[in-house]
Amino acid sequence: MEKTQIKHLKSLAHKLKPVVTIGQHGMKESINDEIDIALNFHQLIKLKVNVGDRDIRDQLINDISHSHKAELIQRIGNIAILYKRNPKKENLLKKA
Repeated sequence: MEKTQIKHLKSLAHKLKPVVTIGQHGMKESINDEIDIALNFHQLIKLKVNVGDRDIRDQLINDISHSHKAELIQRIGNIAILYKRNPKKENLLKKA
């Protein structure tokens, strides 16, 4: 993904609120389902990950993006921005 596309997605994500929060109990199948639904519907989502220390949180975010085949756009603290193109929806990157 190009830098201009990433910059564009970051600007779109700035106004978003986290649609999924992962708490101290970690990942559950229902959370994976919610992430999948949110990515398919919105394409660009924010996650709030409140687990363990930085290394655990980073690993969980990487695992989530890999398992959902989503692009990790940005991670700041416990907030991650993920993007996954849905071919049935308007392309968010056209405007980039």
